[in-house]
Amino acid sequence: MVQSLNTTSDYVTKATWQRGIPCYGQIMIGDRGFEFYNDKNLLDYIQIPWNEITYVVADVHFKGKYIPRFELRTRNNGNFIFSAKQPIFVLKAIRKYIPADHMRQALSLWQKIKLRFK
Repeated sequence: MVQSLNTTSDYVTKATWQRGIPCYGQIMIGDRGFEFYNDKNLLDYIQIPWNEITYVVADVHFKGKYIPRFELRTRNNGNFIFSAKQPIFVLKAIRKYIPADHMRQALSLWQKIKLRFK
């Protein structure tokens, strides 16, 4: 059985971890870190402490009405991309533990094109 990193959980929701093949499970945001548990395979999980996360990058469309995915960038273990049932509430729960200057909005299509031609 998996031992949880958190002592209390602030928010739990259904989510998808996008790593080539999507893994369906649940996100748990608590006082000590971000956790993802797979529904089908109990040994397939992620536990990221808050001090390990450097940035949270969210794809924002239609002035914040639609957020298809968000990405957690860590110091040593790379980037993790998730999509949640209600990502706005997930990002609000993360904002309690990650400072606002470490939460970013992803570049739009036109910003990416401008960067390519500069």
